[in-house]
Amino acid sequence: MSTPRITVVGSLNMDIVVSTKRMPKVGETIHGEAVHYVPGGKGANQALGASRLTADTRMIGCVGQDVFGETLLRQLKENGVRVEALEAVEDQMTGTAHIMHTPDNNCIVVVSGANESCTALYVQEHKDAIQSADIVMAQLEVPLEAVMEAFALAKSSGALTILNPAPARALPDELLQLTDYLTPNETEWEFISGTSDQDEERLAHSIMEWQSRYSCNVIVTRGEKGGSYSVNGRLVTVSAPRVKPVDTTGAGDCFNAGLAYSLAQRSQVGDAVKFAVTAASLSVQKFGAQNGMPTLEEVLRVQHD
Repeated sequence: MSTPRITVVGSLNMDIVVSTKRMPKVGETIHGEAVHYVPGGKGANQALGASRLTADTRMIGCVGQDVFGETLLRQLKENGVRVEALEAVEDQMTGTAHIMHTPDNNCIVVVSGANESCTALYVQEHKDAIQSADIVMAQLEVPLEAVMEAFALAKSSGALTILNPAPARALPDELLQLTDYLTPNETEWEFISGTSDQDEERLAHSIMEWQSRYSCNVIVTRGEKGGSYSVNGRLVTVSAPRVKPVDTTGAGDCFNAGLAYSLAQRSQVGDAVKFAVTAASLSVQKFGAQNGMPTLEEVLRVQHD
């Protein structure tokens, strides 16, 4: 197999994780059990995840000139991500994500900080990193114009594009026409597609309708249920292995990294989703979005068992 070339355009955040036994109710104060400072950001997570899977991975993005930024850059370098297109910008703090983590779930508030400096112009300045890639991935924690510029450059050179639409927002037609694979979770898909309370039949219909309108493949990540996509109007769900989760933070990012790696190897969609689901199931068994990213050997071992 050849080495996949993956470029990620996206965010770098320091995750400030507060562990509690349960989520507080509105207006309630509860005791936390611990606080951790963990390198994160959807872009950085996906880049590190792809690199752990042996992809030749580059990242385009921005951090602040502070200790959080230094830590994030060091973490990526130590995990093999190429960081020539990352910049520590002046007068901006590194982005942060404030995470409430329970044994079963998490909720997140993101403060963009230096991620806002990853503009369309900044992306254009690093177009070589995009036009040399097999796959270009992005999320929505950097300015939308930067994502659109990245995908336009990617399509001009024949690269596949994967958009992880998180945090969910309205997506312009121009961006969707540049997107080969859209990978929302169930909540994001309800927002984007405008449909709610989706049973299996409704989910299949909404995906089929979307793909017909935009010629954009949709793969919905569904937590412990796995990942779903549509073939000729029929919903196909790849079930996740049964595991005991330790930390679900970053599971979706791991899924996207696995999907990109497998698609870059020219796998069929079903095989790519199966690979991505397996990787994500491994990631939730360790604490920390990036620390949980599995190696290629670990994913293949589970698939072959």
